[in-house]
Amino acid sequence: METDRNGLKTTNNLRYYMEDYWDIVLGIIAVIAAFYFHLNGHGAMATLMAAIGIASLSLTVAEVAEVLSERLQEPYGSMVLTFSAVIVEIILLYIILLEATHTPEVIETVKGGIISAVIVDMNVLLGLAVFVGGLKFTEQQHNKETSSTYTTILFVTGLALLVPSLLSQSEHGAEVIREASYIIAAVLMLFYIIIFIFQTKTHTHFFQATAKSRIFRLKRKMQESGQEIDENEHSDYIFEKFNNIGNFIVIFILIAIIALGAEIFATDGVKLAKEYGVSAGLSGLAIAIIAVSPEIFTAIKAARNDQIQRVVNIAMGASVVSILLTVPILLALAYASGIDLMLDFNPLQIGALIMTIILAWKSTEEGQTNYFEGISLLMFFTCYAIIAGYY
Repeated sequence: METDRNGLKTTNNLRYYMEDYWDIVLGIIAVIAAFYFHLNGHGAMATLMAAIGIASLSLTVAEVAEVLSERLQEPYGSMVLTFSAVIVEIILLYIILLEATHTPEVIETVKGGIISAVIVDMNVLLGLAVFVGGLKFTEQQHNKETSSTYTTILFVTGLALLVPSLLSQSEHGAEVIREASYIIAAVLMLFYIIIFIFQTKTHTHFFQATAKSRIFRLKRKMQESGQEIDENEHSDYIFEKFNNIGNFIVIFILIAIIALGAEIFATDGVKLAKEYGVSAGLSGLAIAIIAVSPEIFTAIKAARNDQIQRVVNIAMGASVVSILLTVPILLALAYASGIDLMLDFNPLQIGALIMTIILAWKSTEEGQTNYFEGISLLMFFTCYAIIAGYY
């Protein structure tokens, strides 16, 4: 009998280890496989393995960031997650941008990736989480000041991005559009500094969570073992035993490995997209989905635990950071690399961005969400993806 219990305990421990660490194991194996296929000239498999590796390791980054966010109050908790995801996004887009030295058309893919990150955050991430949460809880409530503030910020940034785009439709030359792009990038960075102060110093109550955070893995383990749930306890997840500095170092190391995978993804992926005639819009969308996928899983878990405030913070906060930080940083990196990146987005991108903001605003303005609003956001994304594929 004792042997049976030990065997069952070993089996359960193995299952928990697989649940806890499959993403980091899969990610590292996939990146190694990507290097192997890249060196042997198998571009399609190298791109696929690199994408799997980036997504898996990004999920690990999100898990470690989730541990940090459990220890911090809002808005800092959600900011850790959004910043880690945006760093991955910037790395991906910049490495792809470097391909512009011999494949100039990838600049359009990068611009599509910038806009697509917001569209995926606001439609896929928010839509899926609201839909799943709505099915389980019928209606979920959040601080309506959060969505009101974020949508106002996004409206302003969307209109700011219109400036170079409108100038590109006039008689002004490339030099004027370039100057306008740099000015807008500087304005966006200044705007973000003001928003950061607003969010973390003067109006933190606008972004406070309405439900206590929970450690989902621990809760499930204790339920299965018949133990009483104490949410103040810690699980066996190794990163929960690290201090905050240790977890930040782990995130840095994981992002460095992701950067190696991104190099292969950019090199072989650009060739593959060109070979099969994949549109810049669809390529940008694929990049955005890979970068945002960890946040999507985190948001869905939060929604299932009736933490819709956290979902709104993640979706809209990531969208704000995606524009206000990604744009200025990418322009600065492009300038330093001698690459001519301008903010002259096409009408589809700007139109989809503004419509996304309007739809997200209408879906969250009353401070409560339901599954119908979630499916509406997903329907809009589906329509955009179809157009992007043919545009």
